[in-house]
Amino acid sequence: QVHLVESGGGSVQAGGSLRVSCGVRGNTNRIHCIAWFRQAAGKEREGVAGICLSAGATSTTAIYYADSVKGRFTIAQDNAENTVDLLMTGLKPEDTAMYYCAYSPSPAYGGRWIVQSLYTVWGQGTQVTVSS
Repeated sequence: QVHLVESGGGSVQAGGSLRVSCGVRGNTNRIHCIAWFRQAAGKEREGVAGICLSAGATSTTAIYYADSVKGRFTIAQDNAENTVDLLMTGLKPEDTAMYYCAYSPSPAYGGRWIVQSLYTVWGQGTQVTVSS
């Protein structure tokens, strides 16, 4: 059973940076994806960034970003800490939302990474607020 715990949200002024972290506990599938989604007040939840991993003799990593965050956000896996971190720079007020990390035991490669029904485990969320 995989368990996810987010941390690191907070408040920042526009143009600032924040890092949110997704602690991954339990046994993940050899091929799996972990993604960050966000939901702003009154809006639908949307994909922000995803990382899909294939472990083994030939390990591969695929990384995906929503167009709205490309060039500003970076997703990365920290194997030592068993976390998937999202470094957010150049933050804008429209980035204000509750941020959730999620785990997919299926290979959600390509455009499938934003298909929320593929993610079977979700964290509790961490709030990010960007003021103008």
